[in-house]
Amino acid sequence: MQEEIIEKKYTQAHECPITLFMEQIGGKWKPVIIWVLLLNEVMRFNELDKAIGGISQKMLSQQLKDLEKLDIVIRKVYPVIPPKVEYRLSEKGKSLEENLKMIMSWSNQNLK
Repeated sequence: MQEEIIEKKYTQAHECPITLFMEQIGGKWKPVIIWVLLLNEVMRFNELDKAIGGISQKMLSQQLKDLEKLDIVIRKVYPVIPPKVEYRLSEKGKSLEENLKMIMSWSNQNLK
């Protein structure tokens, strides 16, 4: 099965699983958000905002919504006042850990 995937020739960029991954989970902020949640397990919005330098609250909110739609992040709202919202990775999100570690390792060795 894996050899089949590697040997397949893609005639369109959108057919390539790597392109799809990079379009949906790549970018400037999503990998950072995923990594911070991997390290912290459960975080509130303001904790994420403080942990990720340079991201606006609007951008953080949008990126979290995108990751939630992809079933990478779970958003839990508690019925209390003031509102309490927590973010955590789904099992699907947690499954990215080893891949992100490999990307980080490769990047540290090759992109400095």
